[in-house]
Amino acid sequence: MQLSKAPFYQLIKNATVTAAFMAVSSLALAEQHVMMKTSQGDITIELFEEEAPLTVHNFLNYVKDGFYSGTQFHRVISGFMIQGGGFTVDMERKQTQAPVKNESTNGVNNKRGTIAMARTRDPDSATAQFFINVVDNLNLDAMGPRPGYTVFGRVVEGMEVVDKIAATKTTTKSSYRDVPVKPIIIESLEITSE
Repeated sequence: MQLSKAPFYQLIKNATVTAAFMAVSSLALAEQHVMMKTSQGDITIELFEEEAPLTVHNFLNYVKDGFYSGTQFHRVISGFMIQGGGFTVDMERKQTQAPVKNESTNGVNNKRGTIAMARTRDPDSATAQFFINVVDNLNLDAMGPRPGYTVFGRVVEGMEVVDKIAATKTTTKSSYRDVPVKPIIIESLEITSE
């Protein structure tokens, strides 16, 4: 019995199309990473675009604009979190864009090493400020009808830098508490994969 050539060529064509589709799909789902250079060392963050698309888009807009360069970690609480992205070294608040809708019901928890958006009591008030959880802070997650703090990524390299920042000595400056005595500068943020 002789095999027909047509089905074989069709099989090759289908396999090629399937392989190409899988390659494109894997690119579409590729994880985005951002390198945060600080005066204490580098921190690499993986962004959760699928779980928090609005928040990641908002964060990346600030990154692309160079907004975070020259800001500082202005609120550092050992055994809790480190917060930055909104104040200059002189504790001047930076002008931000419109707030982003809260996405805290995305199923991602405020666990050690995750990065989340800081906000006021208004759930939809997050703009540029973020914090990195130094410990599991599950009390910051959404619970029932109560919104939480949107987790939009996690530290994949440089958690020792986060811990070093968290251990720094703090003071009160003007009306702000838990401010590092020696400013910890965010020198730059750069997208390293897209």
